Amino acid sequence: MNHPFFIILLVIVIGCGIYLIIAYNKLVKTSNIVKEAWSGIDVQLKQRYDLIPNLIKIVKGYMGHEKQLLEDIATIRSNAINTNNSFSII
Repeated sequence: MNHPFFIILLVIVIGCGIYLIIAYNKLVKTSNIVKEAWSGIDVQLKQRYDLIPNLIKIVKGYMGHEKQLLEDIATIRSNAINTNNSFSII
């Protein structure tokens, strides 16, 4: 069994075994990185989904403010036009 052929074969088998272990560990590491990345994307999407009702509430409040502001501007503008017309009639 001290034949060089068996020693070379043993070294090749051990080398292939080490290579397979390293390759498997790299695949597991890459798989975990991908899972972590997708998990981060899921968290971001959930946060965005949770913020949508707040955004709608803010927009509705701003819409009411804008409506009141435009009505006030229209009233002031019509009063100013009516005031200018009454001076020109006199």
